[in-house]
Amino acid sequence: MLDVALQTKVAKIPITPRIIPRSGHIISRANIDERALKVLYRLNNAGFQAFLVGGSVRDLLLGREPKDFDVATDALPEQVRELFRNCRLIGRRFRLAHVHFGRDIIEVATFRGADAAEEDGRVLTEDGRILRDNVYGNIDNDAWRRDFTVNALYYNIEDFSVVDYVGGMDDIKAGQIRVVGNTQQRFREDPVRMLRAVRFAVKLGFSIHPQTATPIFELAPLLSEIPPARLFEEILKLFLGGCAVQTFEQLRHYGLFGQLFPQVEVCLSEEEGGFPHMFLARALQNTDRRIAEGKPVTPAFLISALLWDPMRRLADEHRAHELSPAEADQLASDTVISQQISRIAMPRRYTQMTREIWALQPRLTRRVGGTPFRLLSHPRFRAAYDFLVLRAEAGEEVTELAEWWTEFQNAKEARRGELISAASKTVPRKRRRRRR
Repeated sequence: MLDVALQTKVAKIPITPRIIPRSGHIISRANIDERALKVLYRLNNAGFQAFLVGGSVRDLLLGREPKDFDVATDALPEQVRELFRNCRLIGRRFRLAHVHFGRDIIEVATFRGADAAEEDGRVLTEDGRILRDNVYGNIDNDAWRRDFTVNALYYNIEDFSVVDYVGGMDDIKAGQIRVVGNTQQRFREDPVRMLRAVRFAVKLGFSIHPQTATPIFELAPLLSEIPPARLFEEILKLFLGGCAVQTFEQLRHYGLFGQLFPQVEVCLSEEEGGFPHMFLARALQNTDRRIAEGKPVTPAFLISALLWDPMRRLADEHRAHELSPAEADQLASDTVISQQISRIAMPRRYTQMTREIWALQPRLTRRVGGTPFRLLSHPRFRAAYDFLVLRAEAGEEVTELAEWWTEFQNAKEARRGELISAASKTVPRKRRRRRR
């Protein structure tokens, strides 16, 4: 039973959606995961409403292959669990049902109600964020709780129609991202939605509707209030989705990048010789290329590239204060990473690998004796070598060094000896101190 405050909220929501029949859209059951169909049909046969919802409907309408299939229903989580022996309930604030098929999961969510409210009708918020939203409702309410119109479309398994409450079909045809409801209010409720707006726009090749885009410039600083632990997953989605370069450009355009990586933004705002920094652009291009080729990309390499410029500059400052190169690099690494994790909480396994990639850069200049062979066996050698090549491509004066290591890796034993011998001749001899 909905409370009085919730009923008041529901009254403001249109209850007559646009129904697009099967003949009016391109979604076919042949393109829907059979496990998702199984969940939909079982719910429907048990007398519950069952809809495919969100990104899967959007992608199917665009002729894309969805990665995930989410289901929305009027069945309560406990009722879903009764229907599926392979179901687990998760979540505290809002319970979700996960139906397991081996390693794959079909997520089933009960329709959400309108914003959780106090008994006197006021929405309970803190800094503009809703504190209680664990209220169940119906499909009418649920549609208006979605973030963007293109993600608020429902595919009805009963008659194969698409249900549209918020104009999502029109926005898909227009190729635009638009917030559901009041933009200012929705961004203040959850500032991460600004990042999602950019991610979806880039991923889909859409533009951001002016009414959605304009407030981002003003509200971008709200990201500083988001817990650092939550932002790391968003960063991975932003930069490891295959469109890192365009995402980076859009984040900077809207003033969002500086909220995520303030140290990097300071460096980027200072152009060298009239040209913008090329290293980060090269790194993001490299990331996109590897993803397109199906090659693995570690978040540590991305972190190394993003924070390289701040680390290098700070290390130069420490050297100017007469610290040794090793001490300067270590202190700069610790400082830059420490400041960054206060903004975005990154797992230690990634920050440690970042430190190792940076620490290996000066070690790669040592090409005498047995050092090259020891470096080859280092567990982070390949990542450090790729990083070195990236620096050379970006115009740093390490081209000859990168070419040497490229040849050394692939050379036979005799040729490796020749390379080490040739490199030894270019190393300046240390002056011996005369004894008194």
